[in-house]
This record gives sequence, structure tokens and C-alpha cells, in this order.
Amino acid sequence: MDNSLHRIETFDLTKRFDKIVALDRLNLNIEKGELFGLVGPDGAGKTTTLRLLSGILKPSSGNARVAGLDVIRESESLKSLIGYMPQRFGLYEDLTVEENLDFFSDIFEVPKEERRKRIGDLMDFSQLHDFRRYLAGNLSGGMKQKLGLSCVLIHRPQILLLDEPTSGVDPSSRRDFWKILFEQLKKGVTILISTPYMDEAERCHRVGMLHQGSLLAVDTPDEIRKLPTGVLFEILTDQPRKAQQVAQKSGVPLSCVLFGDRLHLLVKDSEKNLQIIEKRFTSAKIKILEKRRITPSLEDVFFSFLSSHE
Repeated sequence: MDNSLHRIETFDLTKRFDKIVALDRLNLNIEKGELFGLVGPDGAGKTTTLRLLSGILKPSSGNARVAGLDVIRESESLKSLIGYMPQRFGLYEDLTVEENLDFFSDIFEVPKEERRKRIGDLMDFSQLHDFRRYLAGNLSGGMKQKLGLSCVLIHRPQILLLDEPTSGVDPSSRRDFWKILFEQLKKGVTILISTPYMDEAERCHRVGMLHQGSLLAVDTPDEIRKLPTGVLFEILTDQPRKAQQVAQKSGVPLSCVLFGDRLHLLVKDSEKNLQIIEKRFTSAKIKILEKRRITPSLEDVFFSFLSSHE
């Protein structure tokens, strides 16, 4: 089988809205069967990227090929090869679970002789079979997302484009959702997912970090964790928020982020820089309760990138 039918490629893909550059010369190459995570804050360009790749938006410049098709010239043909799930997927809340699946089977022209089996398999797979006669509007948020994904999968797409599909979903439903995705990977489906959750980004084969429309880094989670040029310390104090403010005002840390009650400080020179911060804490009457050097997480790297680009 031609692997280009499962690939995503972008070539200086750019989108402007008047004077705002939502996406700036994005270059990506996502291979068949790859799970690629796109992370970034609100306004980073994640949704714009997925809408461009699905053929919904036209680029201002540059181009992309998805499933072997040009997203500008062949956007209509593209729809039958991909499964696009926006943040607010258009379920029909006055239809039952089964009726929604039937409706999307019609839209994607699933053959009549295959339809019942596909719908049954998807309901079993997504644990929705017992709820098949429930109105979609009466489902929980997590179950709506699983139904939305099932509707997207009804025509067996080669590529999935998922825009923050688990945002606001309970942890149990998130786990179920990801089980469905991993089953799709086993079938060779290519998945591009945007997510606000770093633990989800850790599950991806590769991760792309977006900020203000620009791609800051692309690599495996393990390699991205090695990117910060400094030493990371986790510090527990008796006044976490005040400690963060004092550390930031010192101008010493490359990044300074609170994770719960613990401060993550990325510094260039571990001894010299940390001593400066500790003296500032003493002057501000802040007590250090614990201090240890740690390995950066994806979240640490992400915030260090944001700090360096502010």
C-alpha cells in the first residue's frame, strides 16, 4: 500500500487573519501509523492547523498534502479519507447513539451491507452498546466524546485529525478514549491530535510545540526533555507564590513555574544562580523546606520555551 495515503506533509503552511498571523510557515512530516501530538497554549495555532489540514480553511500561503491529496485543490476528495473531530463535534442531541451513527454512515456513504456490523463493532468498542437508545443530549461529556469519535471512525479513515478531543472529559473517559486511539494505531491509522494535557503528549511518538503560530520544537518526548540548556530544581517553600514572585524579580531563572506548591526553577549555573535566589528568599523571609535537582518533564520544557519567547 502507498504510504503517502497515510501521511501528512506541510510546506511553509501559513494562515493570516487580517494582520494576525495564526500560523507561520509550518513544516511538518508525519508518517503512516504515527501518533503526533500538537501542544501549545490557547491561540498557539493548533485549531488553525487542523482546520487547514482538513480542507476547511484555505492557507494564505504555503500548502499541505494529507492522505496524498493537495489540501487546496483536492479538499473535497480529502473528506472521505480523513476523520476530523473539532473541539465541538456536531452530534445531533435529539437523536439516539445508534441514530447518530446511522446518520454519519449516510453522510460517509457506508455500504448498507456493512453498516450494521460497523455500528455494532464501534458501539462495543467504545462501550456505548448499553446506551445505544439514549439520546446523545443525555450522555455525559466523556460519552459524547466517545460517540463523536465513533462517528468519525464509521467510514474507516486513514488519518485522524483530533482537536483537543479530551478537554474537559473525566479521567476515566480519557483513558477509554485513548484505548480507542491505540487500537486505531494498531490498524496503521495516522493520528494528529492537539492536546492541552502534557501526560497525553507523553504518549505520542513525536510532539510539536506551537507558540504564537510558530513551531518551537519537534521531536520524541524523550529528546524534547533534553532540550533545556540548564539545570532544573524543584523547591518547596513555606510561601510558594511569594517565592515565585521573588525568584522572577531576581532575573536569574530561565523559567520559574509553580506546579502545585512546588517551584520549578531552571537556571544556567546551578551553584551560582541558585545561591542568588536563596539569598533573595532569605531576605524576603521565605523558608526553603525541600530542594532537589530533577529531570525536566515536557511541561517544564514547554514553559521554558514560552519564557524564552516572551
